[in-house]
Amino acid sequence: MDDFRTRVRAALAAQGMSIRGAARALNYDVSYLSRVVNGKQQPSPRLAEGLDELLGQDGELAALATKNHLPAQPDGPEAGVAHMKESATYLLQHANRYGSDTVAPTAVQVWRSAQRKLDSGSIPEKEQLAYLAAVAESAEVAGWLLYDAGQWDAARAAFLESHMLARHAGDRSMQWFALDLLAMLDIEIGRPGEALRIADEVLGQRRVPPRVALLAQVRRGRALAQIGEHQRTQAALKTAKGYVEESLSPSDPGWTWWVDEGEVRWHRGVALLELGAPEEAIPAIHGSIERLTIPDGRGALHERIGLLSAFAKSKAWREAETELETIASLLHTVRSGRNRYVLRRVLRTVDQESHAPAGLSSLAMDVATALAP
Repeated sequence: MDDFRTRVRAALAAQGMSIRGAARALNYDVSYLSRVVNGKQQPSPRLAEGLDELLGQDGELAALATKNHLPAQPDGPEAGVAHMKESATYLLQHANRYGSDTVAPTAVQVWRSAQRKLDSGSIPEKEQLAYLAAVAESAEVAGWLLYDAGQWDAARAAFLESHMLARHAGDRSMQWFALDLLAMLDIEIGRPGEALRIADEVLGQRRVPPRVALLAQVRRGRALAQIGEHQRTQAALKTAKGYVEESLSPSDPGWTWWVDEGEVRWHRGVALLELGAPEEAIPAIHGSIERLTIPDGRGALHERIGLLSAFAKSKAWREAETELETIASLLHTVRSGRNRYVLRRVLRTVDQESHAPAGLSSLAMDVATALAP
């Protein structure tokens, strides 16, 4: 908690603001804020977010508060499983709002700590399967956060470890999840052949739940789009849309809760972009953005970058400039290496376009400069 307290004190001093003034601005009780600033009480996530915005700390205070809220590593396998699940909840909630750059190392620490206990042979045999499954999930969470932070090799290693542990635990659900995330990563870094092999492996298994098959068809469609297979792309994404229109099945794993029509619509839009049809992609991506529950979080930034790309490739310059202004404002609070990576590619497209208006080119240059390491 000392890091949070020190950061808040420094930010208040830099702004020339008192604790009382900050409490008044945030509509918090001054005595509560004083206890937090003096290290006598934990800050709530909501207070940390408010202080971030008030003091211009770009999500850093929320990251520190999230880290401080993580439960201490307890003794015993059952307590260890609970610790991993509670930690994942905190870290994923932060990442959905602010991106994963600041919390991915913490997720790796939680995973590796549990992995070391597992490798030490100290988990009783009767509790090993449950603990194995929990560590597999912890590796998956770490992998996802590393992926969002743009650390591709580390993310791949985590997903592969998650798949192996899930297989040893007999957890088919987590095995499917790890394979889906590996295919997702392959598509992100331009390895469509590997993504296709993974999707076909999943679809070739027996009794695959509908939502798992849906995701495999989505990954398959995206991979086919990257290699220019128009008709097969459309067929795969049409099949995925058919799956999502069906009712949720009791056999669907819990981790598929986020798979909905908007998710399929987003991937259809990006596939159309990859196939060279940006005008058709725009309404699909627009519709996907409208369903987001956090309009200024990590997911919104990612999908708006996709929309910017569609506008730029369609030469819809006014819309592209408006979208880039929105993206620039989101970059102040969202820290996601993956999003910066994708945005740099889109900005290069704008920079290489000779017909782009001077205002858009200048803004693109300013944003690209801000993204520089």
